[in-house]
Amino acid sequence: MQIIETKGNQDLINREKTLFLCSRRTPVGLYKYVFQWTDSLTEKDCIACFNSTDMESEVLKALLVAKIPTVLFVMNRFTDINNMQIEQALQEDRILIVVLKRDEPKGKGITPKLRNEYVLPLCQHVTCGYVNKNGIVFSLLAGRKDVKYLIDEKTHMTVVEPDVRRERWTVAQDKVLLRMYYADMGIHAIHKELQRTHTAVNDRIHSITQPEELLKGREFEDYVLRLFNLQEDGPLVLQEWQGDKSLGMIQPENNSNPDFVFRYNDKEFAVECKWREKLNQDLSRDLFPTKRIEKYKYFAVSRNIPVTVILGVGGEPCNPEMLYVIPLESIATIISQAESIVDFLCTSRTFDVSQFIQITTPPYDRRDT
Repeated sequence: MQIIETKGNQDLINREKTLFLCSRRTPVGLYKYVFQWTDSLTEKDCIACFNSTDMESEVLKALLVAKIPTVLFVMNRFTDINNMQIEQALQEDRILIVVLKRDEPKGKGITPKLRNEYVLPLCQHVTCGYVNKNGIVFSLLAGRKDVKYLIDEKTHMTVVEPDVRRERWTVAQDKVLLRMYYADMGIHAIHKELQRTHTAVNDRIHSITQPEELLKGREFEDYVLRLFNLQEDGPLVLQEWQGDKSLGMIQPENNSNPDFVFRYNDKEFAVECKWREKLNQDLSRDLFPTKRIEKYKYFAVSRNIPVTVILGVGGEPCNPEMLYVIPLESIATIISQAESIVDFLCTSRTFDVSQFIQITTPPYDRRDT
């Protein structure tokens, strides 16, 4: 591990520092204990932290909002260049960003473990939010005397954040939440402003915001629908449009179904939409993971509906440079390289439905694409 770049107040690297560590999977009620700790800090403290997990990200935001001197360690390159709190901290010399890179060959250690081992000797103290006994943090800290644990295993089993406000969120509260969220102020600042629990704030953020990738996916779905030229009283009917809804880690089973199910006269067919900025070499990992393809196959067999993947590449989700129409049964031949994905390139930007059904239902005839 080596330092390849630094940005910000270089003097902070020489300050007495406390490293914040936390296992990736944490109990829900941990927010309360972590933010009690961040609230106890002053400008005399200096905290070293990472930004690779949700909890680390929230701790970083809380430190920046509270104006606590911070040393942020990131791997390979600094990507959060438009974060308003980081920009302000850089202007006020309250942060040092240290970019690390592995100097060991790949395969000779887990990167987070190597990163932690490198950063630990640079810090005089360690504060842990929660340590999973089966994780890499636990073994790394075993036997150390300079470690403060915010909760222990016994507390973990009982920790619950009391929900003191159960009423519905108002439009005014949502506006405040979104303003603070897009100002990168984090869960804790919103919690204090709106007097809602950290858990409630976190859940509300997930409810009213979506990751950029989901928004791009929805934009491409809209584009694909336009290709079919749906008419209100036409023979083509959109029967199902999958919503990809979730609550935390809980997702309905039909989230894994194809995006669209159409009916054309007496025939049904399903379409899964995917857009990528560019194609990676490993299509089986990026586009066609085995578990997802098996779920599409189960859907196709159980409902007797053919499934087709429409893939947009390059350009924008609303206007991709290239468009591929790939029947589900052809994915295996693409992965095995018996066929090239180029063979499924579609030059037309409108779909004749009867022709689409012909080229995507066995036996295939792609001469018209």
